[in-house]
Amino acid sequence: MIKAVLFDFDGTLLDRDASVEKFIHSQYNRFIQYFDHIPQDKYTTRFIELDAHGYVWKDLVYQQLIKEFQITKISWKHLFNDYVDNFKDSCIPFPHLYTMLEELQKKAFRLGIITNGFGQFQMNNIEALGIKSYFDTILISEWEGCKKPYPTIFQKAMMRLNVVARESIFVGDHPVNDIKAAQTVGMVAIWKKSDQFKHGDAEFVLEDLSQLPRLIEKIKKDGTRDRNGFNF
Repeated sequence: MIKAVLFDFDGTLLDRDASVEKFIHSQYNRFIQYFDHIPQDKYTTRFIELDAHGYVWKDLVYQQLIKEFQITKISWKHLFNDYVDNFKDSCIPFPHLYTMLEELQKKAFRLGIITNGFGQFQMNNIEALGIKSYFDTILISEWEGCKKPYPTIFQKAMMRLNVVARESIFVGDHPVNDIKAAQTVGMVAIWKKSDQFKHGDAEFVLEDLSQLPRLIEKIKKDGTRDRNGFNF
């Protein structure tokens, strides 16, 4: 019986690509006096390339931008601190996030988030979306001292929710950090389709967050796993 549903955050609940683009436009306009020799679209495109969907931390991104664009009147540390302080104001949820969480909560599922990243930064983003209260536990790798794809962080989450792996579903977009890792500890894995990743060897495939409650009901009813992916 499924009792708990856990989620990745970036790329699963938070539309990170859209959020980054919104933030960079905002940052460019805030500091335009230092960037007036750089076209905005060129600055935005290069930031997104260097960011690599969040897998390169921003200190390195900003150092490279300073070098490439010969930005001399503001330091990379100033831009980096601005990112840390203000990214939360640009957070954009995926469609149907709130109605999905409300429906799962009404059905008495225990809900959790497992995300890699820096503790307060990630928590600020979760709070900015207004979803913290939906979750019974939130694990952020910096605060936990362990990260995905290692089993420990998944096991910690299930322990806090008082469930075992066969009672738990994990929803995420990364084929290794989310899907394979969840499968390794015995959880049912649902892959949220992503333009970044072209495949996900999950039991089930999710096109849109609105589909999740019905998909979970089907999983509970059928009690089967389709390794080729269930397109709902």
